[in-house]
Amino acid sequence: MTKLDTRVAAVTERVIKRSAAGRAQYLEMIARERDSGVDRPNLSCGNLAHGFAASGDDKAAIRGGKAMNIGIVTAFNDMLSAHQPYGRYPEQMKLFAREVGATAQVAGGVPAMCDGVTQGQRGMELSLFSRDTIALSTAVALSHGMFEGAALLGICDKIVPGLLIGALHFGHLPCVFVPAGPMSTGLSNNAKGQVREQYAQGLVGRDELPNATVLL
Repeated sequence: MTKLDTRVAAVTERVIKRSAAGRAQYLEMIARERDSGVDRPNLSCGNLAHGFAASGDDKAAIRGGKAMNIGIVTAFNDMLSAHQPYGRYPEQMKLFAREVGATAQVAGGVPAMCDGVTQGQRGMELSLFSRDTIALSTAVALSHGMFEGAALLGICDKIVPGLLIGALHFGHLPCVFVPAGPMSTGLSNNAKGQVREQYAQGLVGRDELPNATVLL
């Protein structure tokens, strides 16, 4: 059995001690929310009517309250090639949910920016800050009280942590993170870099740039 490095052990112990109070408060909140049960059965008629008014074929099932309702939080947009498949995921997930006697609703969307698009532009300054906005947007989406679980659609080193931070406030609900599937290999990093360098030197035009990134 590998022994934990003493420096790592010391840092771990320090983190445990420093976070003890906050962690205790969080676990207390989660236990309280879990014991109070799901919000949907306790919603007023007005709250509930708003919640399922646009649910189409799922309206009767959601109104009946006997089927699990999954809240979908999506980071879909056309700026991120890796996120492009998410555009059709919600409708597919609704169909799959019906097949097992459940329902699904899009609870909300979160912003998702791509460093590749904003690199060298003013928008790049929003990159790290976007995580806080994603976390808040996730919490807003799940605050409707209409769900027994959540499916979180997002990829990337800012988007997934933001989704996680927001979802942790609803730690009493089961949540799954849904990847958008594998991407084709496309060009190697060296080849992509070469095309970009050629563009910067004016040796190739914009028509060659789409080949300098990985597209689905």
